[in-house]
Amino acid sequence: MLISIIIPAYNEEDRIIKTLEQIADYINKRKKYNFEIIIVDDGSTDRTLEIVEKFKELKIKLLQNKKNMGKGFSVKKGILESKGEFALFMDADSSTSINELDKFLSCKEKQDILIGSRHLKENSILVKQSIIRRIAGFFAHKLIHFIIVSDIKDTMCGFKMFDKKSKILFKKQLNYRWGFDYELLYLAEKLGFKIKEIPVIWKDDKKSKVTLAGYLTALIELFKIRLNDFLGKYN
Repeated sequence: MLISIIIPAYNEEDRIIKTLEQIADYINKRKKYNFEIIIVDDGSTDRTLEIVEKFKELKIKLLQNKKNMGKGFSVKKGILESKGEFALFMDADSSTSINELDKFLSCKEKQDILIGSRHLKENSILVKQSIIRRIAGFFAHKLIHFIIVSDIKDTMCGFKMFDKKSKILFKKQLNYRWGFDYELLYLAEKLGFKIKEIPVIWKDDKKSKVTLAGYLTALIELFKIRLNDFLGKYN
């Protein structure tokens, strides 16, 4: 069985080395599956591309955006290019380690979509976000639940796996920035896909590119999703 691993990357020269080393080690120890690694470079201006090209043993498929298009755009591009029966997207900073994929693979046949969660009792947060970001995140999640997604505790964790038939969600995806996660989950609930949250080990990266302004933008996108649905753009 082929598992696709998609990593969006934008100016990740300081963080992607460790992530790719972890992935190489993970793959070498799991012979039961075949893997394809797809990295989507989102217009990086640093040494990200140079570093990725050094990991020849991973046979990475490298896709490039001519300019910065957003994480949602890059994830969509990578997922639609993937060939695996299941496709996982994860962050280049490895806030959730590739080792957590074992939990997903153990119950992959029972669900259409598996998503990492930091808000289940069984999870483990090794490094917490700052108090300001935690407060912003708390109110953001409350609004997300109220406006579009009802039953999911953590919509924004950047560690999610989709089976092959749920790729249709990415074809319908219109959001190319931070709000793409909950747009996909909104569409998944609307179309009746089975979703399960999996508790994961997670640690905050202090160099995260998600700013408080990003939270505000993501909240505005909530209403765009509802508007898009009302206008029939997802049909």
